[in-house]
Amino acid sequence: MAEQHQEFDLIVFGATGFTGRLVAEYLHQSGAAGAQWAMAGRSLDKLAAVRDELQLPPSVALLQADAADAVALHALVARTHCVITTVGPYQLHGEPLATACAEGGTDYVDLCGEPLWMARMIDQLTPLAQRSGARIVFSCGFDSIPFDLGVVYLQAEAQQRFGHPLAEVRGRVARVKGTASGGTLASMLETIEAVRREPALLKLMSNPFALTPGFKGPRQPSGQGADFDDWADAWTAPFLMATINTKNVHRSNALRGHPWGQDFVYSEKLLTGRPGEGDKGRRKARTLARLDRLQNLALGFGPTRALLRRFVLAKPGEGPDRAAREAGHYTLWFTGRTAGGETLRAIVKGDRDPGYGSTCKLIGEAALCLLQDVDRRATPGGVWTPGSALGLALVRRLQARAGLSFEIAA
Repeated sequence: MAEQHQEFDLIVFGATGFTGRLVAEYLHQSGAAGAQWAMAGRSLDKLAAVRDELQLPPSVALLQADAADAVALHALVARTHCVITTVGPYQLHGEPLATACAEGGTDYVDLCGEPLWMARMIDQLTPLAQRSGARIVFSCGFDSIPFDLGVVYLQAEAQQRFGHPLAEVRGRVARVKGTASGGTLASMLETIEAVRREPALLKLMSNPFALTPGFKGPRQPSGQGADFDDWADAWTAPFLMATINTKNVHRSNALRGHPWGQDFVYSEKLLTGRPGEGDKGRRKARTLARLDRLQNLALGFGPTRALLRRFVLAKPGEGPDRAAREAGHYTLWFTGRTAGGETLRAIVKGDRDPGYGSTCKLIGEAALCLLQDVDRRATPGGVWTPGSALGLALVRRLQARAGLSFEIAA
């Protein structure tokens, strides 16, 4: 069981990659809430270079393990209470480590936004984690913590104010400055390749309940195309991460025992203008919707995917500089309505670019929250979402330490 591990509280696996390095830097600068942590990866020399560059103390141990070496990974996870892994795409590199954690009783958090892999892992890892006590938590970055927790926070406020949940919630990206991470784009390309090889997987990708095995809720709104949102008084366009975020929100509801109802409806889109902008917002929404369709067609074309891999995706160790990360930000709206017509809106804000600056704080605090704030009686071994495993405890931690705010709109 995880309680027997004594040597480290936390290991960052993939610390020589760009995002893993940012996680290590954040843990060091934030003090890691007093946790004893280490860095792991394939090369001890590269890990030592990162430790020197970040001016980390010698107490941050360096551990060697390859993502494909199951024996080394089992030995690695036996030394810690929890593993953070930034080594993706997870459908290519993630299964051995996740399995080692599930078998060994070690908690695990990642940045996965790959629903095909997650659906397979939920089936495969759940019985292992339930036996060992390991708590496996996927999607602990920008996809999907701000969205998953935005709904959790709004629903908790609705229960307190109205005495019953919101029957429908609309998540809307009001403002965002920053780019998707290279890892997110690489994961998208691998998912497209998987669907190309096995076209039947397209049905799972389009199913909002793909991560809630044994349960299928009501028909959900389409995230495609341009349309006018009368609750926001603004036009909307498709949002890149809605496919994974929506699945995680519904899984959180299911894992919590459907406190928001089995007929709960959720949608997620990008606002294309301020409320009341009318025709300007409509034109932008339609342009973005057309671009979304063209992008989907282009990504289905093999040479386009090859060009993206060669020229567009960030190479290992690359990403936006500190100034760009710190200049980024995002604002999300979550508007809900009860069956009786009562409405409520929450606004979630992040103070760094979503793909890197905020994500490194999100996953770091998610791991620390799992270690320090979450009772195993409430969250036992299993495969969880951030919203179901960490919930309001992580909301409080992110507001106190990670530059996020969760507020109810006046």
